[in-house]
Parts: sequence; C-alpha cells; structure tokens
Amino acid sequence: MTFLGNILWLIFGGFIAGMGYIIGGLLMCLTIVGIPFGVQAIKLGIATFAPFGKEVIERPRANSPLRVLFNILWLVLFGWEIALAHLGSAALLAITIIGIPFAIQHIKLIPLALVPFGRDLRA
Repeated sequence: MTFLGNILWLIFGGFIAGMGYIIGGLLMCLTIVGIPFGVQAIKLGIATFAPFGKEVIERPRANSPLRVLFNILWLVLFGWEIALAHLGSAALLAITIIGIPFAIQHIKLIPLALVPFGRDLRA
C-alpha cells in the first residue's frame, strides 16, 4: 500500500514539491555559508518524494549545540514558511476523504521542515 501511496503522491504534487526543495537546496549550495542549509533542503526534497511508510526519527547527537544553532537559523529563515506551506496543503487535502492520507503525509513532514538538522525520515 505504501508503494501505491508514494506513486500517487508523486503524480499529484509530490514530485514538484520535492524538485522545489532540491532546486532550492542546490541554489543555497552555491555559497559556502549556504551549504549546510542546502544539504538539508536536498534531504527534505528526497524525503518528500516518498513519505508513505516512513517516520521522522532523531539521529544520535541531534541536539548538539551546532545543530541547535543551525535549526534556529533554519527555523527563522526558511522553516516556518515551509511548515506553513505543508500545513496549508494538508488543510486543503483534508477536505476530501481521498485527500486525508496525503494530508497526513504533509503533517508528518512539518517537524522535519521546522528543524531538519539531526532528524531524518526513514522506514
């Protein structure tokens, strides 16, 4: 069922969302300062391609001082807009019964969009 969900997700907007993350990440990687943020954006893009059957996990040392600092910068500069986009998409999708599983996936991606350093989406 997760395979079918991921295929439908890609067809109905997941591919465009994932490519948006990846293109944004590549643009951030053009500067040395932006490389850590670009890598996280690319990681979000890859996670957005197939979110069904996965959950957000916290990696070891996820709350190290440097990662906390990067998460604060990410949250202030990018994260809140991305989280609002996922929340808006989830609200629109939750209107119909067919869209509820896709809304759940958007809700699942919100914590990863807010604080991506030290977190990952894995099966």
